Amino acid sequence: MRYRSVMLGLVTAALVVWVGNPEPVGAQAQAQKKLKKGLKKKDSLAETVLHVKDPTPPAAPARPLPTVVPVPTQKDPAALARLIDAEIDRKLAQAKIPPSPRCDDAEFLRRAYLDLTGVIPTAEKARSFLESTDPDKREKLIDELLADPNYGRRMADIWTAKLFPNDSANRFVQKEPFHAWLAEQFHKNTPWDKLVTALVTATGTADQNPAVIYFLANRSIDRLTDTTTQHFLGVQLQCAQCHNHPFSSWKQVEYWGFAAFYSKVRADNPKNPKKAPDAPAPGVQELAVRSKQKDFFPEATKIVAPTFLGGPEAKVNPAEPYRPILARWMTSPSNPFFARAMVNRLWAHLFARGLVMPVDDMLEENPPTHPELLDALARHMATTGGFDQKYLLKAICLSQAYQRTSRPLPENKEDDRLYSHMRIKVMTPEQLYDSLAQVVGRAAANVPAAKNKKAAAGRLNNPNARAQFVAFFLAGADHPSITSYEVGIPQALRLMNAPLTNNPALVRGLVGSNPTPAAAIERLYLATLSRKPTPTELNDLTTYVQMTGDSYAAYSDILWALLNSSEFTMVR
Repeated sequence: MRYRSVMLGLVTAALVVWVGNPEPVGAQAQAQKKLKKGLKKKDSLAETVLHVKDPTPPAAPARPLPTVVPVPTQKDPAALARLIDAEIDRKLAQAKIPPSPRCDDAEFLRRAYLDLTGVIPTAEKARSFLESTDPDKREKLIDELLADPNYGRRMADIWTAKLFPNDSANRFVQKEPFHAWLAEQFHKNTPWDKLVTALVTATGTADQNPAVIYFLANRSIDRLTDTTTQHFLGVQLQCAQCHNHPFSSWKQVEYWGFAAFYSKVRADNPKNPKKAPDAPAPGVQELAVRSKQKDFFPEATKIVAPTFLGGPEAKVNPAEPYRPILARWMTSPSNPFFARAMVNRLWAHLFARGLVMPVDDMLEENPPTHPELLDALARHMATTGGFDQKYLLKAICLSQAYQRTSRPLPENKEDDRLYSHMRIKVMTPEQLYDSLAQVVGRAAANVPAAKNKKAAAGRLNNPNARAQFVAFFLAGADHPSITSYEVGIPQALRLMNAPLTNNPALVRGLVGSNPTPAAAIERLYLATLSRKPTPTELNDLTTYVQMTGDSYAAYSDILWALLNSSEFTMVR
């Protein structure tokens, strides 16, 4: 404290020398003018108050991501599967953890169906696959499922939940066209870099370009920044909005430098269609100047020149759109985040955990379990792989790591990081609804748990039944847990008491007329659990049917028990 006056004097003297003004007060005022003038000269944003220090130049677009593992020089899913197994097995050997054996056909069939299409197979499909002796039937099944339109719907379910926040601010934003657009893109396998570019640079009206709904559902610069970095780059940057990130090296200036790419966006605020039925379709445009839209900028906003995350300021022309520049940087093969984030998400989708966990927190402080494998897959997908998601999913599904049983060995039961056995996943609400509908029929699944027939009939063909079911089972959560059964008593009671699991008439449609007990029981198992009953199960249930006296009542009881079993609601 005793040196404060000395330090103040030295600082004032420095200002006097810098600005050439002998008066201390005048020197401070003149220094401020000189600083503002310098900032204005440096870039066109006269209000800029923060700058990136010591920027690290981004890698040249032609330079691939680094890797120490040789990767295939052409698209070859079998070769990529062998690379995966070599790295997974190497880590298991180092840890002296034995892997579980390969899963049987029934376990693989149900897992692949639910992972890739989000719905269980029909009884006919299950029987055909289980009884096939084709040595290549697993690979053929993977190809069939990736070509199925349900694959697009499954991926759209996942990404709509990430990109379209469910809150009251979006009550007038139409979600269905966005979901349908995403489903189409995934079904036709639009490369991930092209799909993300279409989202980040979307302009026009929602009826002409449903991709703009991404902006309509995130109508503020901080939401767009948070969502883009978290889901496309695997970086949780939101804590740096108001201050430097407390648990990582991200700075506030880096947050607002990235956010600046969205600073000229103008997204319409959708109107209540009941009050404004003739209102034009809402849309998104990029202005020539900084947006002045109400509530687009939060109070914590800092004005920073557009800056690549972890890199230098971007070379932008203020009169031209910023978002195409951002998209080119994000999807560049040399981008240090984009390909790694894509690989990590698809890996987590199939294994219930990413090579980095959490999947959207890919920090140096949070290293991957298999860094060489992640680097190799990211490099391959960013170059030869062409960001082809179906190709990567097929390669992973072909690997022995993916095809291991979920039954652990005594020696690997504690392993939850090295993929010695498959983790058991919980069906998402969408998977549960679609699988129930697969068993009992779509129309029956639409029957709500109404208290009277009139109400039930009025909602029989309710097109929103799936969305209502999903909302009920989410119970207010944004996303369901992948591996924990978190639904509560109301959800369990609904499954136990809903008409769709308590309709004796449905059993006749499933088992046919006058089947033998063994044939009927096998049919029910194939339709619900995608496997045949074990000898013990068949014997016990045949005895139950004979004791009941009313075979169809007994079959209805068996169907109810199967639909409410943990095996039905899990993905093994």
